[in-house]
Amino acid sequence: MNITRENLSDLELCIKVDIEENDYQETVTKQLKDYQKKATVPGFRKGMAPMGLIQRMYKAAIVGDAVQNTLNDSLFKYIDDEKLHILGMPMSDEGKTGEVDFAKQTAFTFYFDVAIAPEFDIDWGKVDVKYNQIKVTAKEVEAEVANVANRYGKFETPEAVGKGDIMYGKLVELDKKGNVKEGGVSTFVSLNLLNLKDEELLPLFEGKKAEERIVFNLYKAFPVADIERALHIDTDAAKKFKSDVELTLSGISRIVPHELDKELFEMALPGQAIKDAEGFSKAMKKEIEKANAEQSDYLFVNQVRKALVDGFDKPLPESFLKRWFASRGEKGMSAEQIEADWAEKYVPSLKWELIESKLEEIGPVEPTNNQIVDYIKGILRSSDRKPAGEKKEETEQRLEQAARSIAADRKNIQQVVDRLYASNLAAIFKEQVKPETEKVSAKEFGERVKG
Repeated sequence: MNITRENLSDLELCIKVDIEENDYQETVTKQLKDYQKKATVPGFRKGMAPMGLIQRMYKAAIVGDAVQNTLNDSLFKYIDDEKLHILGMPMSDEGKTGEVDFAKQTAFTFYFDVAIAPEFDIDWGKVDVKYNQIKVTAKEVEAEVANVANRYGKFETPEAVGKGDIMYGKLVELDKKGNVKEGGVSTFVSLNLLNLKDEELLPLFEGKKAEERIVFNLYKAFPVADIERALHIDTDAAKKFKSDVELTLSGISRIVPHELDKELFEMALPGQAIKDAEGFSKAMKKEIEKANAEQSDYLFVNQVRKALVDGFDKPLPESFLKRWFASRGEKGMSAEQIEADWAEKYVPSLKWELIESKLEEIGPVEPTNNQIVDYIKGILRSSDRKPAGEKKEETEQRLEQAARSIAADRKNIQQVVDRLYASNLAAIFKEQVKPETEKVSAKEFGERVKG
């Protein structure tokens, strides 16, 4: 076995692999003997066919497999031993290698083209990105406290519709003349007046009782999300639904908010020993800030990532990479399509892949299994109802087992993996960039996310 390499350019190599018969002969001999023991050949008892016949029947295929396995193992071991940071995968140079005859040859020479990642360091001083912190207003805290009180409240069935009630009934679509539209929407719905877009429309509904009919414009009265849910249609269809509708009331529900007492505090935020409404408001503000921080981290990560990709100016072995992508034979990966998408799709992805490998030298980017398990365990703990008499260590063991069982199925926890990935990146970026914090309103933050 002999492996050498030749530099084709600063970022491309040709690796030559010479394989001699003694590199694979032991494997071939063993497999031929195994075949001889198991082969059923006409004219011979099982396992009694002559070795010469077995060789004529199977040796070429066995040599081919043994040489291919030896080649793959030795090639990637060489890449690892030489610490070559490659892009893509080695590509066989069939022109140099020529035809291979496993039945006649005993020595083989293979050539592979390899692309090398450019050497670079991240210049964090050039990353000028601020950390956008969303300001939490007293009004938002008040609204969240009210939401929680409603969530743990109880339902009543009043005779007449009031502000914030939930209405049930049959909804039909009307034509421009106010008649029931032929072939139009006809369905049973529930509509929550807490989501009413315009307070001036409240008199249309207030005071109405079961069996009464209410005519209104659904699009003007309720958000698109409510229309989607009520009519079972997608977002685009909901945005286009501008018809008037008629709702025949069949029932009314009213949520009576839970008192702001210790029972509510413990149900909403277990284990925090909150004593009064003021303490509950402070705790809810912290919860809002925690949720906002996750959004801020996402924006910060995206902005820093864009800055790093835009600032990456090292050359890439484009000719090799285009050939490699095309050789994979994946749908939509023709040479023409790759060329068309190269600058906007492939180059940013390749740059990020290289940057990500540098980030791994600073700290873990991909979430570890322990990270995933701990995160899931935290979610389970927040809603866990501990059985009576269960000890603390028993609770931890139960939650640990449940979390590991959930984490074992990666398809169902991709959202968790994505969150932890972003969290890991945010931690690295904050440490390296040391950004200035800028406090912004929720509206300003939304505008920055969009653009």
